Amino acid sequence: MTKEERYQKLRAIIQVYLPEDVSVDNITMESHFINELNINSANLVDIVLDVEDAFDIMLENDDMDSMQTVTDALSIIDAKLGNS
Repeated sequence: MTKEERYQKLRAIIQVYLPEDVSVDNITMESHFINELNINSANLVDIVLDVEDAFDIMLENDDMDSMQTVTDALSIIDAKLGNS
């Protein structure tokens, strides 16, 4: 799976949890989940669970704490998949 494919897969997961006032077009590599995409902490947990399922990885509490932006999430996914 290429980096672009991982990004698109992650975007599709995030899109499900966007509030009505945020467009999928707002999702960029630099997007901050809470500050820019207005994703609440409960939905962030759901995103983490969906990421685990979609990429067949396990995320630790430290991973979740450091997952602030889309880039952070992709870096964590890459590290767990051994692509770092």
